[in-house]
Amino acid sequence: MPRFIDTHCHLCNGRLRGDLPGVLDRAKQAGLTAIICASAHIEESRQSLQAAREFDGVFFTAGVHPHDARLVPGDYLDELSRLAGEQYHVAVGECGLDYHYDFSPRPDQQKVFASQADLAGRIGKKLVVHTREAFADTLAILQSSGIDGGTVVFHSFTEDASCLRKALDFGATISFSGIATFANSRVLRESARLVPTDRILIETDAPFLSPEPVRKNKTNEPANVVHVAAALAAVRGVTLDAFAEVTSANAERFFGLDVAPRGR
Repeated sequence: MPRFIDTHCHLCNGRLRGDLPGVLDRAKQAGLTAIICASAHIEESRQSLQAAREFDGVFFTAGVHPHDARLVPGDYLDELSRLAGEQYHVAVGECGLDYHYDFSPRPDQQKVFASQADLAGRIGKKLVVHTREAFADTLAILQSSGIDGGTVVFHSFTEDASCLRKALDFGATISFSGIATFANSRVLRESARLVPTDRILIETDAPFLSPEPVRKNKTNEPANVVHVAAALAAVRGVTLDAFAEVTSANAERFFGLDVAPRGR
């Protein structure tokens, strides 16, 4: 069986948290060897740490999503720095800009994003970036921060080939979610074809964005990363086994994952 790694999901979201043993068992049965539990705010970051401590093969990020930028406590950077020192922490984020919803004022989004990019650069951690209808500003902030582009991953990438080339020129890694499987995502699949083999990752962004052929399921989960992998393997003209192996190796290298059993 091919092995997979879901590099971005929200295990601590209420739609998954109540059945984590079942969610993780189904992921294991699907061939997943690791899951990165992403965080959108400080409380979720703390919950993600607990999930990583409790469950084998779970790693976590700590960060503040642009939707939550207006709500950050005054000591949020201190808390993110503290969490970054915990075992199984692999990245700062997710953070970035979201101009589609503008749930937080754009100046707040920009300030909180820039501060997290600076933090990741200072402490030598990877940075997980969310961008929606804000690519130019997102890239400008990253470039101004001085962060090494090779430490940045654009998660759930949805941009066209022009933006993709700019992200790649910056040095970033690109991760694709179930959106790439949607019938109306032809342009995105064309972008996925262009990513170098050593800089592509897969994710679910569960419990959101259920991929085809299970898109009707309102709650996505990590096991469904297999469908994302299958769609992208077909687009790139490689076998599922080969693509699963490449993306798993990329995830292990990029995030520094040790997927060996922890012997609990």
